[in-house]
Amino acid sequence: MTDAKNSTEAGLAIMREMFGAELVDGRQAAVTDFNRPFEDLVVRYCFGEVWSRPQLDRKTRSMLTLAVLTALGKPNQLRVHVQTAINNGVTREEIREVLLHAAVYSGVPAGVEAFRVASDVLGA
Repeated sequence: MTDAKNSTEAGLAIMREMFGAELVDGRQAAVTDFNRPFEDLVVRYCFGEVWSRPQLDRKTRSMLTLAVLTALGKPNQLRVHVQTAINNGVTREEIREVLLHAAVYSGVPAGVEAFRVASDVLGA
């Protein structure tokens, strides 16, 4: 196997564990000629190369991802990653603390949006 093939297989496996096979397989089935290079990049690079690194566990990576998505004001991605954080062992209380911390450093408006999204996902 090539390194790219290993990274793709690792990325798909991690994504299935984090997001569920149904979502990942549905996303893969919807790939078009136009977006294939981007989807390959996400699978191979984001999940196969970065999320697979052993230096940080998935729980920690999830908390970092929530903070970054809050700071960047990316509510659609934040919605997905709040649920993924739960799947990766992050508690509701830890999500709250991450969002509070991120709001201090990225601004209250970003925190307002993040809390709105997380509350919706968590049914809080």
